Amino acid sequence: MIPTRIELKKQSRTLALSYADGDYALSFELLRVLSPSAEVRGHGKPILQHSKKSVQLVGIEQAGNYALKLSFDDGHDSGLYTWDYLRKLALEQTSLWQDYLDQLSDAGLS
Repeated sequence: MIPTRIELKKQSRTLALSYADGDYALSFELLRVLSPSAEVRGHGKPILQHSKKSVQLVGIEQAGNYALKLSFDDGHDSGLYTWDYLRKLALEQTSLWQDYLDQLSDAGLS
């Protein structure tokens, strides 16, 4: 499902996505730590991202008709966020975020 509107909201540090069934706001931090890139996914063994609380989303480019390429101020720009992945993040962000926080805690990070 493709969003009907995509808006970068620097003040609230969110990427706003509108769909026919509602509006969602994904934090820059969530987008960065759950990047679909090989750098984060670790070629099958995910690499826990941390210390990204103040990361800024500095660029959004459409990648074909299937994804967005997001660029962050920490230099990360290799993830392609497909429409399906963005929708998953929007719908499941509460549980995905809690899983991430649990992983940080288990690793002794914050």
